Amino acid sequence: MHLTPEQESSLVEAIAEAERHTSGEIKVHFELNVPKGDAVKRAQEVFATLRMHETAERNGILIYIATEDRRFAVWGDEGIHQKVGDAFWQTLAASLSAAFKSEQYLQGLRQAVVEVGKQLGTFFPRGDDDRNELSDGISYGG
Repeated sequence: MHLTPEQESSLVEAIAEAERHTSGEIKVHFELNVPKGDAVKRAQEVFATLRMHETAERNGILIYIATEDRRFAVWGDEGIHQKVGDAFWQTLAASLSAAFKSEQYLQGLRQAVVEVGKQLGTFFPRGDDDRNELSDGISYGG
């Protein structure tokens, strides 16, 4: 899967819209392959590399996708994980997996961003003094 400029713009727009209602931060990261084959461990590494753990309320969420390996993982910081628990992550992963299997990549990612934004907005509503702590842009690596 490779995003066209229009698709990337659409995804960044979805992230920005989702973040308008929360102090939380959402990031999507693409790589070709999962180093050492463990998507969850790699998502944790990318999360740290992007310094997502440095948000004020520990409420960042990373959607990690290795396109050639056809693997993904979603990693949420401790602030949001304590609020939503494992069931939310499992449901989100199942939804993304179903979308990817039906080759609805962009739609699946946009829907995941919307769902993440709803959860973040519920538990971490945007305050008057909120600022965007991380770029809404897509990151790439590996």
